Amino acid sequence: MPVIVLRQRKGLTRDQKRRIVKEFTETLVSVTGVNEDLVTILIEEKEPEDIGKGGKLRCDA
Repeated sequence: MPVIVLRQRKGLTRDQKRRIVKEFTETLVSVTGVNEDLVTILIEEKEPEDIGKGGKLRCDA
């Protein structure tokens, strides 16, 4: 059962999430041959104040 976790800054639309799930699943099925019903995609969106990069919070950048 393959699981893909996408972590990113908050802001994706529902249509973007649908497209990500569809295209990630299609790619994984194409490359590995796994049944698409076994593919799980987790989209975790974070607020900018919950993300740090280069010693700074993203909300301060």
